Order: sequence, then structure tokens, then C-alpha cells
Amino acid sequence: MDPVIWVWLGLVAVFVIVEIATTSLTTIWFAGGALIAFVMSLFHAPVWADIIVFLVVSLILLFFTRPLATRVLKVGTSKTNVESLIGKNAKVIVGIDNNKGIGYAVVDGQEWTARSEDDSVVIPEDSMVEIVGISGVKLIVRELTKKGE
Repeated sequence: MDPVIWVWLGLVAVFVIVEIATTSLTTIWFAGGALIAFVMSLFHAPVWADIIVFLVVSLILLFFTRPLATRVLKVGTSKTNVESLIGKNAKVIVGIDNNKGIGYAVVDGQEWTARSEDDSVVIPEDSMVEIVGISGVKLIVRELTKKGE
């Protein structure tokens, strides 16, 4: 067998191993290009044609399918439980006044800086609030209405 065949097969293996180790969805596209070049070399295509096909296929896969794959697989995003706080209730432990830049609330036993969703609303200590959003490390809250109001 032609040694070029082994080179392409070795490149496929290296690119796949690097992709498995990094999971960055970068080298897998080059593995695809090397695989096509490997198939071409099995049919005794000239080395220059193998190289051109490898580059063209790899770049096409990289530029046209990587954005779709990263969106579908959500590569590069790290999941946090912060999103699960939205909709929960919290207790205000330091009155919330956006104009003074003060306010803390406790939710699930953790203390958070809290801000009212409406800058004109001051929420007193010991009030119960609903978490409507998260901005950085601050809870965005609205005061729960009391029974009878």
C-alpha cells in the first residue's frame, strides 16, 4: 500500500483524538477532510489532489457546519443553576433601594445583592420578593403583594 494512505489515516486518528481531548469542535472538521483525502488516496489520486481536497473539505466543514453544530450542541457554554432562581421567592434582609445602591435578599440559604425591577420602588426589610431576573451577580426582584391588597 502507498505510504500516503497511512499518512491520511494517521491524520484522521490524530484529529479525532485531539477533538475528543478538547471538545472544541475545531479539529473534527479537519478529520473529515483527512478522511475524504484518505478515500481519494485509496483510489490512487495524486498527492497534490489529496492535499487540495483535504484543505477544501476541511474549510467548507469548518466555516459552514461549525456555527450550526456549536448552536445545536451549545459548545462553549457552561450551565449554571442561576437560571433556576428566576421565579423563586426570596426574603429581603437589607431593604432594597436602587437609588441608594443597597439591598440584599436570601434565597435557598444564599445571600445575594438585590435590586428592584422598578427603580422607583423601595422594598423594606423582611419583605418577600419574587426573582424576575439576574443581572451579573444581582437578583432583580419585585415585591410580592400582600394578601388583602
